[in-house]
Amino acid sequence: MADRKACHKCLKELSVGREVGRKDECPHCHADLVCCLNCRFYDRSSPKQCREPIAELVREKGKANYCDHFVFSETGTTGSSAPETVTTRKALEDLFKK
Repeated sequence: MADRKACHKCLKELSVGREVGRKDECPHCHADLVCCLNCRFYDRSSPKQCREPIAELVREKGKANYCDHFVFSETGTTGSSAPETVTTRKALEDLFKK
């Protein structure tokens, strides 16, 4: 069974059968897909919040960027993009929404 991709914002499963482009958006919530929060290298505890050592600093982690190291994170992987961490983050964001 192949790993599945999910949007960092709405957590809904995505059916992405090709490379994701910089301008691609989630069909459910319209969040940018090529962003740090959807990358398998994203790690809040790492320098620059990225496990890729030569990556440049990206200030807005939830916005589309031009990082050459982007690899779409898949649900079921380890690290900060694990489903329980994403679910907890989403719950906190919902709690503090204005």
